Amino acid sequence: MEQLEVIKITEDAKSLIILDQTQLPNHEEYLTLQTKEEMWKAIKLLQVRGAPAIGVFAGYAMAVLAQHYPYDSYDAFKKAFDQDADYLNTSRPTAVNLSWALNRMKAFVEANVIDVAAIKVKLVEEAKTIDKENLVMNQKIAEYGVTLLKDGDGILTHCNAGYLACLGYGTATAPMYLAHEKGMNIHVYSDETRPLLQGARLTSYELFKAGIDVTSICDNMASIVMKQGKIQCVMVGCDRIAANGDFANKIGTSGVAILAKHYGIPFYTLGPSSTIDFNTKCGDDIHIEERDEEEVGSMWYKEPMILRDIKKYNPSFDVTDHSLLTAIVTERGIVYPPFDVNLKKLFNKE
Repeated sequence: MEQLEVIKITEDAKSLIILDQTQLPNHEEYLTLQTKEEMWKAIKLLQVRGAPAIGVFAGYAMAVLAQHYPYDSYDAFKKAFDQDADYLNTSRPTAVNLSWALNRMKAFVEANVIDVAAIKVKLVEEAKTIDKENLVMNQKIAEYGVTLLKDGDGILTHCNAGYLACLGYGTATAPMYLAHEKGMNIHVYSDETRPLLQGARLTSYELFKAGIDVTSICDNMASIVMKQGKIQCVMVGCDRIAANGDFANKIGTSGVAILAKHYGIPFYTLGPSSTIDFNTKCGDDIHIEERDEEEVGSMWYKEPMILRDIKKYNPSFDVTDHSLLTAIVTERGIVYPPFDVNLKKLFNKE
């Protein structure tokens, strides 16, 4: 499987190198980051994106920032570390993996009251552990998810939950990659995903590069391909799953779920268990990020496609109700309704 390197820490651990995903698919460019401001901007501007990849990025980011602290005192080091983690956490509020990884790194410092030089080394090791754990999770998601596919299936996906967003096999794409490796004949339909076009620019790009049969479609074409019988299941990623199974994903996902329900097509969300937030009771409690309105009207055009004086609304995510969801696929297994009960069983929280 041909892959670009998405996130890499330098050998001296003083810089973080990322693939700038805002330049894809026409330009494969890398950015070198050292400051918290550069890292915050990389998350906010979607230069690094996708809930699992953001989590891995956050682990490495904190390890890199720590290398530059001048403090010999543990207390001074910890104060700066916690402040920088809290700052990065303000970049994108919806994806739980960001806060999850930052809190894990903060807890690691809390648990290691040792020489500052030793902490710096151990933080790099912890960030690499987060990275490795994510790759293992994606492999397991692939293995569970591929059991939901059969030879000849057409699969619709929305946004990008492939290796560019999640590393390894990705999450929503993980079963597709494994099915392809197994020699299964599948065809993927990739929604363009307005307004940022992650499905068009990224998902179709990476699947095509991997040799998977893929067709890019406009978002408003999902209904017709379902009606024509070209879609046997829908697989999408997730940025936060509430305790009752409601989940946030890229804007437009909820509409795809409603269409799938109408046509009787199984609808799955796939993601690591770190995306499940038991502190969020339902979808109404998920904070939805709103982005610059000009992403809607001007971003991809030489001239504005919508007059600048016209108001525009640009929520980055929507929430899909659990009643529209066939199952949740995680590295721990496949979870079916009732989600409020079975998600707890997944974590032995009965």
